[in-house]
Amino acid sequence: FGSSSTILGLVGSLFSYNGNVPLVQAFGLNAVLFAVLRTKLLKLLTPEGFFHSLALGTMLWNTLGWRGWTLCVLYLFLGSAVTKVKFDEKEKLGIAEGRGGRRGPENVWGSAATGLLCAVCSVQGPTFLGIPSDLYVLGYVASLSTKLADTFASEIGKAYGKTTFLITTLERVEPGTEGAVSAEGTAASVVGGGLLSLYGLLIGLISAPAVPISTIAAFIATNIESILGATLQGKDNFKWVTNEVINFLNTLIGAVIAIVAGLILL
Repeated sequence: FGSSSTILGLVGSLFSYNGNVPLVQAFGLNAVLFAVLRTKLLKLLTPEGFFHSLALGTMLWNTLGWRGWTLCVLYLFLGSAVTKVKFDEKEKLGIAEGRGGRRGPENVWGSAATGLLCAVCSVQGPTFLGIPSDLYVLGYVASLSTKLADTFASEIGKAYGKTTFLITTLERVEPGTEGAVSAEGTAASVVGGGLLSLYGLLIGLISAPAVPISTIAAFIATNIESILGATLQGKDNFKWVTNEVINFLNTLIGAVIAIVAGLILL
């Protein structure tokens, strides 16, 4: 009976909701899951990205439990799936993601650093820096929804966009140009941001009124990211503004918009 209660207690701890999963247990569970899913994950991640994702997954399970972890995994799978849409055609045009679309460490942290920061802040108490814990969780959901919205916009726009314009000047440009937008990509960004926000509602991370906040924040941030890409990325005076920096700023803007909107509306 003693061993059974210990096992039940361990399982209960691992699947706790918020901040109750010890780091060692979170790492052990992630190590098992990553080992089981290794073949599939290595199709989506480089070897270095695999181990960085293991570290990220451990910290997410430690802070937001299985809910936060599965939201991030869903982002990875949906983002990777949409990257593969018409991949051969995009590759021939030179606008496909490198490494066959597999994510490396820079992609992992460029996409999820903001989310992890929100997750850590959410478990510092009922409020932290004057912001309620549940709004940091909203920021977490919004940050990943923003990144998925951006990925949907970019990849669907490159695959199906009939006419692409530079967001700053409305000049017609080739698909894949930094700062380019299309009607198809813009519509896809709403779908991507909405899907992850709805999943956050489904698993109890955010409330129903928070779903449109997260979705709209993701949409706004994605368009701001296009402006940043058009004006800063690849420019001589801003060599440090890499795609990963833009991704981080993109997710940070989405999280901040959602948190501020939550303070006002929720």
